[in-house]
Amino acid sequence: MRLLLPLIVMSALHAQQYDLVLANGHVMDPASGIDAVRQVGIRDGKIAAISTRPLRARSVLDVKGLVVAPGFIDLHSHGQTPENYRFKARDGVTTALEMEVGVSPVAAWYAERQGRALINYGATVGHIPARMAVLHDSGSFLPRDKGTGPANAEQRREVLELLRRGLDEGALGIGMGIAYVTEATRAEIFEVFRFAHEHKATIYVHMRNSGPAEPGAIDSLQEVLADAAGSGASLHIVHITSTALRETDLCLDMVAGAERRGLDVTTEAYPYTAGMTDLSSAIFAEGWEARMGGIGFGDLQWALTGERLTAESFARYRKQGGMVAIHSIPEEVVRAAMASPLVMIASDGIMQEGKGHPRAAGTYARVLGRYVREQHTMTLMDALRKMTVMPADRLGLKTKGRLAVGADADITVFDPARVTDRATFDRPAQYSEGIPYVLVNGRLVVKDGEINEAAMPGRGVRR
Repeated sequence: MRLLLPLIVMSALHAQQYDLVLANGHVMDPASGIDAVRQVGIRDGKIAAISTRPLRARSVLDVKGLVVAPGFIDLHSHGQTPENYRFKARDGVTTALEMEVGVSPVAAWYAERQGRALINYGATVGHIPARMAVLHDSGSFLPRDKGTGPANAEQRREVLELLRRGLDEGALGIGMGIAYVTEATRAEIFEVFRFAHEHKATIYVHMRNSGPAEPGAIDSLQEVLADAAGSGASLHIVHITSTALRETDLCLDMVAGAERRGLDVTTEAYPYTAGMTDLSSAIFAEGWEARMGGIGFGDLQWALTGERLTAESFARYRKQGGMVAIHSIPEEVVRAAMASPLVMIASDGIMQEGKGHPRAAGTYARVLGRYVREQHTMTLMDALRKMTVMPADRLGLKTKGRLAVGADADITVFDPARVTDRATFDRPAQYSEGIPYVLVNGRLVVKDGEINEAAMPGRGVRR
């Protein structure tokens, strides 16, 4: 009987009918190390079987010659609209999260998207929007005036109360953009770190300063590492390359050293040589050229028109406010970050009516096409690890970022020989290619390379 039992179990497995089977694909799962042809059976939005033998299903997709991977998780996606979700899905992203700036109030933000999202969504509770509300700033997304200024003790207590409320409503952590609240004292920032530790919440932080000019990236990294060590808070540092610039190698050494000594610290980067932010924000206060590594007006590109700025257009557009690309990151810095085992992939993307940064549309395909296939900066399995299980583990999500029985059926199927980004700075609203199938909670949101508009299976991800 003992000899027959495995045969009975296997026969029962293959006799079961699934909602969908992805047949004959090359399954690559960094979490388990699977790197072989397998059949993947999906039932009720979950992965129900991963088999070497054929599986029966109501629908079978033959994906022979294609890679079947966990759906990509974008930890840094400001674009949280239907337009942005379409670009994400075509880029292989199944979960897009607003973790840096965050949102407040949190419950209302989740409610707006429930039942209306192509992909999974989620957010931190944001120190920036909480501070803007308490200090009565006139901005919408980022502070424009009062929100950048100092906060007294009572105002800081009110901000912490909004953060507590957001965590109670399911926020995935605390978002913090120190660079955008320039007069927030080091004491105020440390208070937030201590609060995060008390509530077992990770802080996702845009550091105070950037570039080599002191106080720059090194000083800013020392601040947040010291705050993490002194408070016990978990720390994630966003877009390390656009903040550290030519100091990226040293900053990564510091992060690695902190991690070896017991700090819970992680970081991310995107595969582009330019960042983007609002020209009206505090990032562009006096002295911005030195903070950005010595660039000038001509290194700034106005997103709405694609034009490079001059002193005159800089002054005019700064009063108006709007997104600008910042061409400041050396290519060798991007390659070093892509190769580093410490660095996750995250887009920092946002698209508004077809205008924005190409990272909103092409981040993940660009990594797979340019940095894996063409430049061999990293292996395909390493790239997938940076896009799937690493961000899932940062979030503490055990059912995402992996292909395993019981995991959510968030799956990206791509052609490793064809996958490529098409988005450019002049034409950012171009879908990636070579990703014919994307599943979110077991439903096809991309089929034969086209968006399935009838499917809205995205769910809110909460802590």
